[in-house]
Amino acid sequence: MPTPNLRMAREGDAAALAALSRELFIHTFVEDFAIPYPESDLRTYLANNFGEEDLRQRLVDPAQAWWVLEKERQLVGFVNAGPNSLLHPEAKDSHAELRRLYLARSVQGMGFGRLLVETALPWMEAHTDGPLWIGVWSGNERAQRLYARYGFERVGGYRYPVGSWFDEEHILRRP
Repeated sequence: MPTPNLRMAREGDAAALAALSRELFIHTFVEDFAIPYPESDLRTYLANNFGEEDLRQRLVDPAQAWWVLEKERQLVGFVNAGPNSLLHPEAKDSHAELRRLYLARSVQGMGFGRLLVETALPWMEAHTDGPLWIGVWSGNERAQRLYARYGFERVGGYRYPVGSWFDEEHILRRP
């Protein structure tokens, strides 16, 4: 079985990345964690957050960094970092945030989550004037354990809207 290849995302990855993002959000939160999002809210959320044109713009934004994991010419994971957007009394826009990290089921448990974190961290450290931040769903204990291995600690929480539904999220910080 070929080993996935990690590379910087390119503007031309927008369509594949949008499709993968929608697929992995559904696999993770709807199928694996069984969050009962109202169908219309889920459709709107996916369209607004994982649209091809929106992702194309984010891929060329110099304030953000994107890496993709590719296996047999198919994207199977990605990580995105950029300026902090989490609302916490000590957080600033000039701090860095690990915004998204997703892996296809076919490559989970193989160390690729660590690879993606370890790829994003140096970029984040070079693009911050303070601590590093992550928002993670409160029920995703596996992700929380992964981030804890890299020194991230829970410092707060917030409610993340998916339409009229709100996920309870943890705010993690690494000094």
